[in-house]
Amino acid sequence: MFARYALKAPSVPGAGPWLFAPPARRGPARAPVRRGLPGAVLFDRDGTLIRDVPYNGDPGRVRPMPHARAAVDAVRERGIPVAVVTNQSGVARGLLTLGAVEAVRRRVEELLGPFDLWAVCPHGPGDGCACRKPAPGLIRAACAALGTDPRRAAVLGDIGADLAAARAAGAHGVLVPNDMTRPEETAAAARTAPDLLTAVRRLTARPEGADGVLVPNDVTRPEETAAAARTAPDLLTAVRRLTARPEGDP
Repeated sequence: MFARYALKAPSVPGAGPWLFAPPARRGPARAPVRRGLPGAVLFDRDGTLIRDVPYNGDPGRVRPMPHARAAVDAVRERGIPVAVVTNQSGVARGLLTLGAVEAVRRRVEELLGPFDLWAVCPHGPGDGCACRKPAPGLIRAACAALGTDPRRAAVLGDIGADLAAARAAGAHGVLVPNDMTRPEETAAAARTAPDLLTAVRRLTARPEGADGVLVPNDVTRPEETAAAARTAPDLLTAVRRLTARPEGDP
């Protein structure tokens, strides 16, 4: 069974996005995301998580992009909230209903697992809303609902509008180009990745020793040694531990 979601009221003034979030889970609250990792990873839907089928309201036509499940799972394993931020102008154009958007969302989660939040802009290009990408409202609303500072969030998308929305919100954008991405969008992107899994691995990579290794000497205070998460008796031992290849690695 997949979690049932509730449609929350818009979290931005005026005509805001649809926010779909699971009911509050019982049990302990999520542990804070470790320092050095994104506070949340926000995925574009069409062309990023799933194949882009224009104005699709048919769950039977949902097909994941390569490595999508592995990429989202890799973020979840780090304890980082995952969300979807998607423009769905088909609603404004009369081509999609709330029920159709929900049906596709459910199918995506059957294939890729549950997300902590879905933020959907149902407006058209001429509606003047604050949430349609490349405007920053969708990113800001998702981060507010997740309790994450946009400056700590990462946005993964396949077109320039995704990165422009991230930039306007103060978030970090990564372009994952596909066959529909224009060459000028790829050329203009500060960060790109060849596929979703590579993008996620780069975002969540945490080099061994990122928290530091203390190598005490005669002037190191005892309380400093006691407080250190990692210590080594000498510099050579510290380096060997940091660069040691895990058992079983070829």
